[in-house]
Amino acid sequence: MTAVRTSETHHHQAGQGAWEVFLVFLRLGLTSFGGPVAHLGYFREAFVTRRRWLSEHAYSDIVALCQFLPGPASSQVGMVVGLSRAGYPGALAAWAGFTLPSAIALILFALGLSHYGNLVPASALHGLKVAAVAVVAQAVWGMARSLCPDTPRITLMALAAVAVTLIPSPWCQVGAMVIAGLIGARSFRTAQVAPHEPLSIPVGHGTAIGFLLLFAVLLAGLPIVASVVPSHALALVDAFYRAGALVFGGGHVVLPLLQAAVVPTGWVGNDTFLAGYGAAQAVPGPLFTFAAFLGAAGGPAPNGWIGGALCLLAIFAPSFLLVFGALPFWERLRRHTGTRAALAGINAAVVGLLLAALYQPVWTSAIHAPADFALALLALVALTVWRVPPWAVVAGCALAGWGIHAAGLG
Repeated sequence: MTAVRTSETHHHQAGQGAWEVFLVFLRLGLTSFGGPVAHLGYFREAFVTRRRWLSEHAYSDIVALCQFLPGPASSQVGMVVGLSRAGYPGALAAWAGFTLPSAIALILFALGLSHYGNLVPASALHGLKVAAVAVVAQAVWGMARSLCPDTPRITLMALAAVAVTLIPSPWCQVGAMVIAGLIGARSFRTAQVAPHEPLSIPVGHGTAIGFLLLFAVLLAGLPIVASVVPSHALALVDAFYRAGALVFGGGHVVLPLLQAAVVPTGWVGNDTFLAGYGAAQAVPGPLFTFAAFLGAAGGPAPNGWIGGALCLLAIFAPSFLLVFGALPFWERLRRHTGTRAALAGINAAVVGLLLAALYQPVWTSAIHAPADFALALLALVALTVWRVPPWAVVAGCALAGWGIHAAGLG
């Protein structure tokens, strides 16, 4: 009887935890403009600074793992945070809260494309990009202060930023982290590296291997089954699963893969594809929700809500399988002194990658005039000194962007 009651209590607590995770990520999903690098900044503010669910080092270790895995890094970081907070329901809650606002908005846009006017002024969208500059700058500064405390790590950060700025390729990002990890493993064993802070991971090693095997079987098997069985739904799942499984470097890198999958086949016209891409930039949350737009706008059935949901689940499925499969091994690796020394180097390189991303694409796409710089500076002060909530800074920047344009200053 006691065992049953304990089990019920555990499920009740997990349910409460998952609901809390969902609400926090729903707020982030409604307000996180600016792309994956900005999302990592919003997450850091929410989970490290404000709620203290994670330490700076545990958070940066999670970011490092998700940078190594293919798929949308910010969504995967969210899944890990949810998983460590409330188990499998927490991972699902984090994904749903962060993803559904933009997915629903993009499906509605696809359904109403013929009646669509410019609902959001371009000047307000520009203000959102300026807000992203402040959010990313705050994240880079905060992470650099704790993860790059000495000359060698500051040097690694700078070299990684230089390399990725000059060679803007996902492989260069991975290469920079690998080299920084090797340098860290050799150089930082005697340095003051952070002690191991365990994450609560409810995935056993056997289960993890099962997830990785399922990932590989689907990746290899879906194209074969789709070529034999004449089903449009199966062809969609195959195309979007592959796009989610093979993309390093986040949302923008997935676009060529998706365009090659849906435009030549006639599922979506090129003009519709580009209109949807523009809308995907205008909504908060992960850029991978563009898959929901393509599924809803696609030619043969399933399309509409069913097609959008199918493509959304297919493109994110590899992320769940990879995160659940890799995390227990990553958690074991993180315990070793040599790995922690390597992670000290990798984390310095991650800060360098964020610094490079602060310049390109965040800064270059947002700061075009003195008024833009002034607004970004005010937004940064609002976030760091006045402690204004990020959602209020985002809303204020959108209004200010519109006002700057109306006053002829932009």
